[in-house]
Amino acid sequence: MSQPSVLAALLSGLRGGSIEVVDLTSPLSASTPVIQLPPQFGQTQVFELEEISRYDDRGPAWYWNNFRSGEHTGTHFDAPVHWVTGKDLADVASVPAGRLIAPAAVLDFSAAAAKDPDFLVEVDHIKAWEADNGPLPEGGWLLLRTGWDARAQSQEEFLNADENGPHTPGLSPECARWVAEEAPVIGLGVETVGTDAGRAHSFDPPFPCHSHLLGSDKYGLTQLQNLGSLPPTGALVVAGPLPIVSGSGAPARVLALVERS
Repeated sequence: MSQPSVLAALLSGLRGGSIEVVDLTSPLSASTPVIQLPPQFGQTQVFELEEISRYDDRGPAWYWNNFRSGEHTGTHFDAPVHWVTGKDLADVASVPAGRLIAPAAVLDFSAAAAKDPDFLVEVDHIKAWEADNGPLPEGGWLLLRTGWDARAQSQEEFLNADENGPHTPGLSPECARWVAEEAPVIGLGVETVGTDAGRAHSFDPPFPCHSHLLGSDKYGLTQLQNLGSLPPTGALVVAGPLPIVSGSGAPARVLALVERS
């Protein structure tokens, strides 16, 4: 007798509800928050739609749009070439498709971030999580839940900036280096506007998640939502960035497959 098909079992689980699809993607619109750099630097484009036709004289039977957007607007994928440390590594179109489907470890620091928006994850936090849940997944994602997705409808609340700059949680410089160089994961996923903490401009090196992870041929996922619907281990993430040739990143539809009893 032939063995049961793995893909057939997956399809059966999806249809029967024993496998849930959780959308981790923030809807993309003109109101989607975008990062703001100091004024001397170039700025990313907010998302814009330009209507081509809508069942009218411009096209009587069809509706469609042009759109304009930065590569790093909304839920998006950071390719290694995005940072100077990875300038000779992969653009987003060159990321192997097999690496876009990977297991996830979800570390929940939402309570700490609620008390302190500048909260930083240290290596000891991750090791404590591993003591309770097992090692980080080989070739998987480290997903950082901070509760920041609740702010995603407001540019001001999402960036949480004052005269000293933005205040958002993230990894400490040492933790960023450890994740890049010692952890078995392929990348870091966060709910904030970028993979680095808000005050990372003053770290050594500046923006250590970008510097260390992308320079180590790892990836970033940002502006994720609904990480609270995922278990600490066991979820499978499907990250689908647009394969922009020479692109430093791209908006992405990010999904998680979760087994439910």
